[in-house]
Amino acid sequence: MYLIIRCQNCATFTYIDRFQNWKLCPVCGETMQRNGVQEYLDVENHHDADAIIAELERYLHQNKKVDLTAEETGKLRAAYARLVGSSIR
Repeated sequence: MYLIIRCQNCATFTYIDRFQNWKLCPVCGETMQRNGVQEYLDVENHHDADAIIAELERYLHQNKKVDLTAEETGKLRAAYARLVGSSIR
């Protein structure tokens, strides 16, 4: 399981294993403490994390937004839960 997070310094999306306590940002090198960054989504594998990060960046760029609202984050989580649920059946 991986958590999609965002660097507080440069706003790059990345992911972290849910058992890691920290990660270096792959862009700016900032040390991100797991308990100090927003967790956007908990995903099953790193392939899902990479795909979702690409979509998040595309969405924010297309809509000229800096970050997701709480409502958008909730919708993202619900959509991923439906996707995972439909793949189990």
